Amino acid sequence: MSPTDLYPTRRFDEPRLIYRTEDPAVWGGPADGPLTQAHLDVHQADGFTPVQALLEPAELAAAQNEVQRLLRDPSLIGDERVVRERTTDEVRSVFDVHKLSPFFAALIRDDRIAGVARQILGSEVYVHQSRINYKPGFGGAPFEWHSDFETWHAEDGMPRMRAVSLSLAMTENYHFNGSLMIMPGSHQTFVSCVGETPADNHRSSLVRQEAGTPDHGSLRLLAEKHGIHQFTGPAGSAVWFDSNCMHGSNGNITPFPRSNLFIVFNSIENSLVEPFAAEKPRPEYLGSRDWQILT
Repeated sequence: MSPTDLYPTRRFDEPRLIYRTEDPAVWGGPADGPLTQAHLDVHQADGFTPVQALLEPAELAAAQNEVQRLLRDPSLIGDERVVRERTTDEVRSVFDVHKLSPFFAALIRDDRIAGVARQILGSEVYVHQSRINYKPGFGGAPFEWHSDFETWHAEDGMPRMRAVSLSLAMTENYHFNGSLMIMPGSHQTFVSCVGETPADNHRSSLVRQEAGTPDHGSLRLLAEKHGIHQFTGPAGSAVWFDSNCMHGSNGNITPFPRSNLFIVFNSIENSLVEPFAAEKPRPEYLGSRDWQILT
């Protein structure tokens, strides 16, 4: 029996705003992990938690080397987990990094990472998706405004908003090289999008998302209500953000690339079912069904 769909999307002729009443952004408490009650309260209210320096200098250097190794790995040429920019053919994203890289597999199990995910989600967790976003200089394309949960719900079958993402900067994130923007508090409103999901939508949406993007009217309402916060900071800084945060980033026409490690943690109590608005689930590297609890 399929679970009740609390967040219907891609089935109506007009967009709808659905207010989040069933799923908190924070499921655990201060005794469950490294974050204080004050941190958790802000995360519940804003939908995100910045971290000034998540990695030590030696860890950061090793992570940056691993990012470059994956970028140049000849064994990944032609691999569908590598997504390239439409106009330049430069690498846009590499998915499944926790499986491709023993270094990153070990790093995300650290209590500073997996421990925080367990605390926010109030349960054991697994990796729903992992990737490196490269956004090269002189042509890194934008990521349009979107809620990750809308896609994960519609195309992967994630039932509830009990997932959290970590974006860890591998390079300096300036205000001018396409850094992350989030509407604080927007995670409390689900924007139901218009239009059906095309077959194999992921083949185009990973380069430029169209299906599952919110309408301009809904975006305008959310931006006027919540404002927009842009995240800048040095390599090694990070931000945790809720699965339903409305977020995006501009393109990068500067000479300065912007690379981030992106890990999505899902509660084991929120494992995937059949997609709510697609004919079949996306590939495993986009929405894991064959997962292991992080220990």
